[in-house]
Amino acid sequence: MFIRGVGYTILFTSVGVFMGTILGLLFGLGRLSKNPILRWPSVAYITVFRGTPLFVQILLIHYAAIPEIWGLFSEEPPSVVFSGFVVLSLNAGAYIAEIFRAGIRSIDRGQMEAARSLGMNHGQAMRYVILPQAFKRMIPPLGNEFIALLKDSSLLAVIAAPELTYAGNATAKSTFARWESYLTMAAIYLVLTLLISRFVTYLEKRFATE
Repeated sequence: MFIRGVGYTILFTSVGVFMGTILGLLFGLGRLSKNPILRWPSVAYITVFRGTPLFVQILLIHYAAIPEIWGLFSEEPPSVVFSGFVVLSLNAGAYIAEIFRAGIRSIDRGQMEAARSLGMNHGQAMRYVILPQAFKRMIPPLGNEFIALLKDSSLLAVIAAPELTYAGNATAKSTFARWESYLTMAAIYLVLTLLISRFVTYLEKRFATE
């Protein structure tokens, strides 16, 4: 159960970060847009998901939102794994959107003006000039978000998602070996967060030399 739980924890976190990065980029750019049609929905999304507890989001999305939408297409109940992907992706997307916004704003405006003077349109300047520079500055906060999401994925145990916390709790209840189960679970989380921290440090050094 622990091996399976670790696998699902890594899967939930990886999917959440990957999809959250895509959402974060889209809504981060929307947040910076001067077009109110793009800006205000982005502000609303970021505000709601940053301003409400992840635990509440899990309950709302798994027990309310997804069944309503899912029921339009299938009579089968939604999978807890699918719900976990959706919740973590939406939650991470809101935080990563703010990381993108801060990273882009940290780049001097002269960079955009210089790119435009070379004949690039706004999209090309953002893609080839602004985002590559901003990404280097976003590595530490993105790493922190990865670690935070790894630990927050433990809340998916409330919907019986087969991740590490659920595995540890189920093992403790079935074997009555509470100290061994919970300490093992904590040790695994610690190892995973340390590995991510080392990887982020490596990326920082790698991009700092380029």
